[in-house]
Amino acid sequence: MSVIEKKLKDRSDSKCELCGNPHDLQVYNLPPENKESLETSILACKTCVGQIENPETTDANHWHCLSDSMWSEHLPVQIVSWRMLTRLKKNDLLEMMYLDEEALEWAKATGEGDDDEGKIVHKDSNGNILFDGDSVVLIKDLDVKGANFTAKRGAAVHNIKLVWDNAEQIEGRVEGQHIVILTQYVKKTK
Repeated sequence: MSVIEKKLKDRSDSKCELCGNPHDLQVYNLPPENKESLETSILACKTCVGQIENPETTDANHWHCLSDSMWSEHLPVQIVSWRMLTRLKKNDLLEMMYLDEEALEWAKATGEGDDDEGKIVHKDSNGNILFDGDSVVLIKDLDVKGANFTAKRGAAVHNIKLVWDNAEQIEGRVEGQHIVILTQYVKKTK
């Protein structure tokens, strides 16, 4: 158990900080942050994390808990609550919530709250949403143009960068080379 996980368990009384479930807990680091810390992470159950990361699986009934978690004294819990309330279009609860300018900017960093029309969303081959700083694995051998090498299937690409004007491209380093990779050829790793 990591130091962060222990501190989060102490902070949350070993329960999901969103729904209160005491089972299948894990540290969830809020995107776009990529370094686990007490200020950027929450302790959440597998169900909550799964629905946060895969919007298509969102079950509105599971998220009735947000009316409590939105009042948490811990900013990362407030941020996730804001993001999920926004996704669920719970404007009545959002109007009651207050986040200062900096916190609101962090909450909006993943694109929640943006107008869905014209919004660029990067997804891997399985439909998982990709964020800056994620790690992915190649699912196919790829010939890299201009670099005279083949990026092998199974190669890990850490700390990716999204190409913001093209939902089908990400950037990363493979074999020391900075390359552009099509999202259809990668799988997000946890």
